[in-house]
Amino acid sequence: MAATATTNTVATNSAQTFDKKTWMGGVEPMNASYGKLMMWFFLISDTFTFSALLVTYGLIRYSYPAWDPAIYGEVFKFSNLYWPTPEKVYNAVPFLHGVDAPLIFVGIMTFILIFSSVTMVLAVEAGHRMDRKDVEKYMLWTILGGLTFLGSQAWEWSHFIHGTETGTVVSELVNGQTIQRTIFGANLVENQYGPPAFADLFFFITGFHGTHVFSGVVLNILIFYRAATGLYDRRGHYEMVEKVGLYWHFVDLVWVFVFTFFYLV
Repeated sequence: MAATATTNTVATNSAQTFDKKTWMGGVEPMNASYGKLMMWFFLISDTFTFSALLVTYGLIRYSYPAWDPAIYGEVFKFSNLYWPTPEKVYNAVPFLHGVDAPLIFVGIMTFILIFSSVTMVLAVEAGHRMDRKDVEKYMLWTILGGLTFLGSQAWEWSHFIHGTETGTVVSELVNGQTIQRTIFGANLVENQYGPPAFADLFFFITGFHGTHVFSGVVLNILIFYRAATGLYDRRGHYEMVEKVGLYWHFVDLVWVFVFTFFYLV
């Protein structure tokens, strides 16, 4: 009886300790602070938004045929009859005019963004060590990576909007007569590279992701300023660096899927 009572007491105490630590009104359910928990909730909701956009892209993309040389000719040409081939659309590199370099520039952009995620990891690790100088250093590298990515995306948008030098000739029926005109670049109405939906999705999804990157850069600058002024030293922890780091890693991960859908599929 004594042994049973002791066992029950130990089990009760363990359960009470677990409940109190985890769910009984503590500030850190599942050992996660309120701030980190809310960040995870936000990222999960944002995941649904990006998932819906990419699923929509996939459905529209596969409602159009791909270029088939047996049907449309051996030489690839942009046409609204089929979905454009990514290697033919994203083949330009700044300062290398006329050079055909398929996906090279967007590959560099991707590397820069992933590298900025590495520096963010190092900033979080430095925060755990309460190393203010290292936090500042790695946050600066992260900010630089984000700004470089945004600048690269701005150039890519500019090139996409202006189009190629030759443009694409399209035929239109006007007042019962067929006329031909040349389209240069893409906008929300017409698209040199293929169906208008291709440009619409490109602007919306990459722009939505770019807005996230811009927001992340602003947050990173704020974190750097607060770290440099010693705010987190006075608080006694650098948890805010970790919370913003979660957001930055999410932005990087989403870009991997955007890159896959737009540039590889």
